[in-house]
Amino acid sequence: MRRFRILLAAASLVAAPASAGDLPDLIARYEAFSADYPMEAGRSDPSHAREGWPQEDPAAMARRKDGLQRIAAALDALDAATLGAEDRINRDVLRRLIGWRIEGIDLDERRFAFVAHEGFYNTPYQTARGVTAANEAQARAWAARLAGLPSYFAAQRANLERGIATGWTQPALVVDVAVAVLRNQVARPVAEDPLLAPLAAYPAIRAEAQVLVQRKIRPAQRGALAYIDGPYRTRARQALGIAAVPGGRAYYDFLLRYYTTTDDSAEQIHAMGLAEVKRIRGEMERVIAASGFTGSFAEWLRFLRTDPRFYARSREELIDKYSAAAKRIDGVLPRWFGSLPRQPFTIEPVPPDLEEGYTTARSGGGDFGKGFPGRFIVNTSHLDQRPLYEVPALTLHEAAPGHHTHAAITQEQPHLPSFRRQRDLLAFREGWALYTERLGHEMGVYRDPYEAFGALSNEMWRACRMVVDTGIHAMGWSHAQARACFVDNTALADINIDTELARYIGAPGGAVAYKVGELKLVELRRRAEAALGDRFDIRGFHDLILAQGQLPLSILERRVDGWIAARR
Repeated sequence: MRRFRILLAAASLVAAPASAGDLPDLIARYEAFSADYPMEAGRSDPSHAREGWPQEDPAAMARRKDGLQRIAAALDALDAATLGAEDRINRDVLRRLIGWRIEGIDLDERRFAFVAHEGFYNTPYQTARGVTAANEAQARAWAARLAGLPSYFAAQRANLERGIATGWTQPALVVDVAVAVLRNQVARPVAEDPLLAPLAAYPAIRAEAQVLVQRKIRPAQRGALAYIDGPYRTRARQALGIAAVPGGRAYYDFLLRYYTTTDDSAEQIHAMGLAEVKRIRGEMERVIAASGFTGSFAEWLRFLRTDPRFYARSREELIDKYSAAAKRIDGVLPRWFGSLPRQPFTIEPVPPDLEEGYTTARSGGGDFGKGFPGRFIVNTSHLDQRPLYEVPALTLHEAAPGHHTHAAITQEQPHLPSFRRQRDLLAFREGWALYTERLGHEMGVYRDPYEAFGALSNEMWRACRMVVDTGIHAMGWSHAQARACFVDNTALADINIDTELARYIGAPGGAVAYKVGELKLVELRRRAEAALGDRFDIRGFHDLILAQGQLPLSILERRVDGWIAARR
């Protein structure tokens, strides 16, 4: 396949006529659009813009919509009969992505400028961690970019004000998390602000930027804190669910379509979640029986949550446990994967200003070409609530062969257009990572009943997400109802449960995609095993999935069916 070049700047994109063109040209137009509007290319990652900060006022969003509609019309005009199989996949994926982008713009999503520990206030810090100033010109460019932060904060406040005016506000629980993050940011000494880290090798420029942080950026951050903790809090919505805002159920239905890449309704997903809770609970009971424990399920959970043997005594020890698990997993990967990435990953703690409201662990992107490893980010706070029996499953999910392996292999395939190499389609990306946790049982990663139960507890966590997210946002569930699913069925610590609930409440829809994607991958593997029998190759199957970059689940199904047919 031909490699695709970014041919047009954003201005020419908007002005381009709505002619069909050929597919490479249309992909190039979309990639030009992606470079200038990364929020529309990846929705959740504005930090990769080439310069400046995201412009998300209504007028800017209208211009984006116009550019997207032009590309969509040209894609619709293509003659499918002239396209090869791979080109048809690329066209179909791109058309669906653009459709979701336009629908999100029409729903004015930017009225929610924060969703808990993620929000506009973190965008500068996410960006700074990926910036390296290799020369003085690049250092000055970063300092100039910092100068635009006050305007960026002002624009985000306007989005929040529009949210208040239209009844689109977050509940107080989510406001609390945002306020805690902002308080940590403004409390840090200016000289230690991570925004200055890219300028460490240029002391004169760094000194100028430090004055900028002191005089301009800190006041903008304090203003955001005062507004969110003041006027915004007084207008926070009373109900937890998104259905309570005007048009909220329609918005939730859109989010489910986007995140799962299916047409499953909230009610269908809720039923799937309940079925998974029942199945996993049965597997948990079998693991408990095999361990020799004779108490009740509640007593087993109490034992796991309180016995000191299951908890690290220092932050450093917790990082060491994750490091040991990662190397142990490395030793078995070649038996399950024919292709592994060149890019390594490092393990690092969550930044102190984020750890209080941050999830247990997360994968952070790297850039092998620029010398950045992948990052496996671990929350090392509240050690008495970070059980060691969860370490292997989380390492599989976030590092290898989960998110890091998937992302690194994807970046090593330049023939894929960029929209198939983004962190965008959650059901595919998170479904794969959750599948690898289940694969850990077959790989022999879990060494005892405690680690096996930790993996099942993590899987139950994702099943409860399906029940809880739909319960809150479509069925009017209370916080207590939602919390009960986790308390009664998982070994999750209280701090993890509360952090996760705030995340689901602030960012509806995404939590259900994990299980939807995993269940589809399990279904496709079983289909391939049944069809191919002795000819089924587990390494080949895994390599096939990872070679796709990202796909909607229905298109992935077509690809797997083609792979099966070719091997028959």
